[in-house]
Amino acid sequence: MAIYTKTGDQGTTSLVSGTRVSKCDKRVQAYGDVDELISYIGVLRCHVSEEVASSLLRIQTELMNVAAWLACDVEVEKMKPLSEDEVKYLETEIDRYTEILPKKNCFIIPSPPLAGAECHVARTICRRAERKVVAIEKKHSQDGACQKYLNRLSDYLFMLARFLCDVEKAEEKKWIP
Repeated sequence: MAIYTKTGDQGTTSLVSGTRVSKCDKRVQAYGDVDELISYIGVLRCHVSEEVASSLLRIQTELMNVAAWLACDVEVEKMKPLSEDEVKYLETEIDRYTEILPKKNCFIIPSPPLAGAECHVARTICRRAERKVVAIEKKHSQDGACQKYLNRLSDYLFMLARFLCDVEKAEEKKWIP
């Protein structure tokens, strides 16, 4: 079976419902940015401990669910709703990092170590995806859940970047105007 279908050659793609939309449709852009985030987190996983990599794999799995829901323009009963437990997981991890890291009172300039800098790249991709989700017309209850998850995830990625910097004993580069 060929990987190519040729159905997108005219610049359209199908949503889960079968509705054909432009490849530059806001919904397609939103799940495309989530797909990019999933891929970049895969790169990040190559540069972190097993424990952090395991956490990131869990996040990638949930992001696959987010992308699937963003590809829906209708409520789909057979799809599992996003779990509030995954948002709570991110909050727990954020709180854990907050407790062990020094307080931050300024902006941070992304810098080494590599994994910390990659977290910042992932965070900015996540924020872009979140902006795209905010811009789409809400078609079902999971659109809001996607938005909430991405919002919390960007905070997690920021704290993870700080944590990875701390683990490597790298000085955070502070931006002070």
